[in-house]
Amino acid sequence: MSKPQGRVPEYKLLKLGGRTVRAAHWPVDLPGKAGKDRPRPILFFNGIGANIELMEPMAEWFPDREIITFDMPGVGHSPTGLVPYRPWMIARFTCQVLDHYGMDVVDVMGVSWGGGMAQQFAFQHPRRTGKLLLAATSAGMLMVPGDPAVLASMASPRRYMDKDYMLENFAKLYGGDTKGKAGHALRLKPPSIIGYLQQLTCMIGWTSAWFLPFLRAPTLIMMGDADKIVPVANGHILKALAANAELHIVEAGGHLFLVSQAEKVAPIMKAFFDRGEVWADGAGDGVVARPARPARARPAKAPAARSRKPRSGDALATA
Repeated sequence: MSKPQGRVPEYKLLKLGGRTVRAAHWPVDLPGKAGKDRPRPILFFNGIGANIELMEPMAEWFPDREIITFDMPGVGHSPTGLVPYRPWMIARFTCQVLDHYGMDVVDVMGVSWGGGMAQQFAFQHPRRTGKLLLAATSAGMLMVPGDPAVLASMASPRRYMDKDYMLENFAKLYGGDTKGKAGHALRLKPPSIIGYLQQLTCMIGWTSAWFLPFLRAPTLIMMGDADKIVPVANGHILKALAANAELHIVEAGGHLFLVSQAEKVAPIMKAFFDRGEVWADGAGDGVVARPARPARARPAKAPAARSRKPRSGDALATA
């Protein structure tokens, strides 16, 4: 992800339902109601230990959409929570965040750990889910594990706390291309140890395998074929289980292909979200004006038969 050039998020510390998080909202200057007159907002779930700033450049990819996300407890600028949480709790809390911003139906996107949360939200709140985009993620406990040495390093937040370590080991940790790693490292904010551990333990025993066949939201699964953390085989598992999914494999893509191959994958993501969607009174990139409904043709009436006076001899003709 390159450095954002135009859109600036509005940050706010939200206290909802006993939890306090820092949220970010990218508004749009477009008229009408989201989901009716203009595209739906995007709800974004980030990876484990990842602060909002790491996904800020994504806002430039979708100039016609509101974007909403938040730091998990103990991550970024969200205070560390004392009570552990489970995926269903965060999905329910997310609805409170959407309510706060007046958002109804949203397109949902999740990366890595956030991909699990995106699946949980889509299952738990199908009426608030438009489309679902899953990047570099899995079905949870039912997954093909990555490189053991890399997975062992994931148990520690060192890569977030030591930028030099991140830069030196970017390819080893994530696989694939290393383009964009410097900007990524500059946006890092270390999570608290408790916050990081709460994210790790949140997904223990969790899997989406049993409910994926019931998801009806159109789903795009994106996987990097050089990912050392979540191998591409997990994308095939998700596609086989999900009811309405398609799979796109990013060639030479590591776990952070959204960073290293942003120019390549952003158009694919935008095309997926916009596909089949027609918005009224549109303005901005990718928004299509709703065509006028053609007038319904009325069937022509058959001409009425003319009656004539009986002539002499008609009775003989029918006799």
